Amino acid sequence: MKKICILWMTLLLISPLQVFASDLPIPTPTEDANIETRSIEGEEMEGKDELEEKDMIEEKDMIEGKDEAVTTAVEDLIQNAKAGILIDAVTGEIMFEKNSHERMAVASLTKMVAQILILEAVEKGVTTWDEKVTVSANASGMGGSQIWLETGEVMSVQDLMKGISMGSANDATVALAEKIGGTEANFVQMMNDKVKSLGLSDTNFVNPTGLDEENHYSSAYDLAMIAKELLTHEKILEFSSPYEDYLRQDTETPYWLVNTNKLVRFYDGADGLKTGHTDNAGYCLAGTAKKDNMRLIAIVLGEPSASIRNTETMALLDYGFNLYQMNLIKSKNESLGSIDIEKGSISKAEIITGSDIGVIEKKGTDSSQYTQEIKLDEITLPIKKGTQVGTIQIKNGEEIIGEYPILINQDVEKISFLQTFVNTFTDMFTGTK
Repeated sequence: MKKICILWMTLLLISPLQVFASDLPIPTPTEDANIETRSIEGEEMEGKDELEEKDMIEEKDMIEGKDEAVTTAVEDLIQNAKAGILIDAVTGEIMFEKNSHERMAVASLTKMVAQILILEAVEKGVTTWDEKVTVSANASGMGGSQIWLETGEVMSVQDLMKGISMGSANDATVALAEKIGGTEANFVQMMNDKVKSLGLSDTNFVNPTGLDEENHYSSAYDLAMIAKELLTHEKILEFSSPYEDYLRQDTETPYWLVNTNKLVRFYDGADGLKTGHTDNAGYCLAGTAKKDNMRLIAIVLGEPSASIRNTETMALLDYGFNLYQMNLIKSKNESLGSIDIEKGSISKAEIITGSDIGVIEKKGTDSSQYTQEIKLDEITLPIKKGTQVGTIQIKNGEEIIGEYPILINQDVEKISFLQTFVNTFTDMFTGTK
């Protein structure tokens, strides 16, 4: 009887904690005691067998929900979401929207801007993927979704980025925020500056993670444009597309990381991008998928559950892929010829397209006739390969329906007057000019 009373009192003490912490990471043992697993945004992770069984059930629910969505009226595509939008990732054309400019809490979709800044920092040489970051007490003390970093722990930029992209880890986000911004507050300012540079006006961040705070908000439209910008850094898909991976792999306690975005496993063509959940934001998802040369971005905000979030995101993507097609005019990195270089280490340099160039059209309609016009900027030497040197406009008659970057495909150094004279003489002698 005494044992029963103790057990009853223990359950009374534990149950409220379980309710309070249901959306927080909880260590769960597996059959292999050396492999750690953690919860992900409201879903308690278990051993591999249990998780795979859960995913099979979830896949069945998602497929059933997808079948129902086929017969749903357009206005009811995301009837449970507070807001949402569907756009083409190249042109930004809007295919569907609901309350798309309404400001609201957006949870971890906030982290997409952090990811942009991290990718830019690596591209600019501010840091490298292999560089080691020492975790601060501030970072390790973050609540919510996490990879359980400890104060003083050392982890590479790449592994921290995995934690952010696949596990939506708040501690990893703050660790990299401090690394790149110097302080968390400075990094948040960088995030807000980045958003303004994209011309977005319905976003303001107070923290880099998306945890609920007053005056921290965005909108479905702004998040779609942020996701569009994020996808210009193709490296992001290497982090957002895997379903599972490991951290601390060479230690005694390897960490099994499972993607919070179930679409990467269950939706054809899906390879990103970011999930989110807090009490104020509800369940949110920025999903992206590519089929037949067309990449779409779907945003849903304020969903009542993770399963409905997934189903309605798939309904948006299906709507876009079923009704629209990409009329691909030029592929990314396609040559546009060459340009003359004055006083450069080479006299001509190749120029290429900086992205896929195309027009979104409804299926079953005749393709319009489009013209192209190249506009080149004045080139200042030296110039690095990949620098934008102009734009290519796609026109339907006099209407400009798209404008895309043109990049130089070679490094060009500035040379002296004497070398310019020698090059000119050589060109005349060889007949290249």
